Amino acid sequence: MQLPDYQGGSIVNLMASLQVGLGGADHAYAQLSLLPTDEIIHQRQVLLWVIDGLGYNYLRSHPAAVHLNAALRGSMTSVFPPTTASAITTFLTGEAPQQHGLTGWFTYFKELGSVLSVLPGGSRYGGPGYSACGIDAGKLLGHTAFADRIEVDACTLSPANIAGSDFSQTHLGRAKGHSYRNLQEMLTKTVQILQAPGRRYTYLYWSELDTIGHRMGIWSEAAQQHLMLLDQAFAALLEQIQGTDILLIVCADHGQVDTSPAETLDLEKHPDLAEMLILPLCGEPRAAYCYLRAGCETAFDVYIESELKGLARSYPSQQLIEEKWFGLGEPHPRLSQRIGDRLLLMQSNTIITDWLAQEKRFQMTGVHGGLSDDELMVPLIVVKT
Repeated sequence: MQLPDYQGGSIVNLMASLQVGLGGADHAYAQLSLLPTDEIIHQRQVLLWVIDGLGYNYLRSHPAAVHLNAALRGSMTSVFPPTTASAITTFLTGEAPQQHGLTGWFTYFKELGSVLSVLPGGSRYGGPGYSACGIDAGKLLGHTAFADRIEVDACTLSPANIAGSDFSQTHLGRAKGHSYRNLQEMLTKTVQILQAPGRRYTYLYWSELDTIGHRMGIWSEAAQQHLMLLDQAFAALLEQIQGTDILLIVCADHGQVDTSPAETLDLEKHPDLAEMLILPLCGEPRAAYCYLRAGCETAFDVYIESELKGLARSYPSQQLIEEKWFGLGEPHPRLSQRIGDRLLLMQSNTIITDWLAQEKRFQMTGVHGGLSDDELMVPLIVVKT
């Protein structure tokens, strides 16, 4: 089992290289060994395009994506857990989960007495987002936007359905936000931004590959066809910005593995295990944080070892911090509260689910958050125009 390489091989190290290369202060993490600051500092513009769900192994398994593969410099690890809520926050803040404190899609906020889905900001049981509930997302999360850590102008380009969300707006900082509705509009607006005069950092986010993977499987024909469209879009973008002195970086927040109903552990079928919990499962279906009733620690560990052997491994949550799963250095003051008493790390392609009263049930095919290479390793694609 490989952990994120925070010493110089993770997406947070990429952000360290970008921060220093774009005029910011020295970063607490080492520069990315595959892209040191020297390659960034003299570029007129830098574009970071994050393709949600594009794993390194997945890209390498599709040589027909000739343009992306031709510019592939190597692989990086994501952060733990390798999931959108944690990894995208790393791109938006420049910090590892150790510092930004978001530990999965469902995170327990003791200060609110609630489990939130942190990107939309709604409660685990549903409902509206942060501001609609009277929550100031900026004050709650306490993050500094990456745009506020660098000295050059900054832009963010996101899908129209999330560009105006509380989470997106909170992480804009002084960056200028733009939105798009489809792939062609994304390309058009990206080229317009890159052709404008001045030195600038642009963050571009594309979510559709991850969405298709969740619904139909990352190894489905639909996902593979979409990858080909992205490869063509990448080639078209390169053609339009040649000679403009731009450093183009393409990477991802995580990869995916495909699962099935037969590989799903439903907590309802393990009532003795469910009885040991005082909160719903938090985190991810591939990496679930368990909040235990007092005195159930030994019984929980015994149950996992005897009943779920080969399907899940249990780790004391404090051990994750000690072994630097989330990052290096001083942890977020609420990190311990947000990872419960035990982590259930799922093995093979297994997931674990639980359901609240009246919660709409669904089955995802493509999943992520575990520590397989397919989930943890992401590509680093670099082109200097």
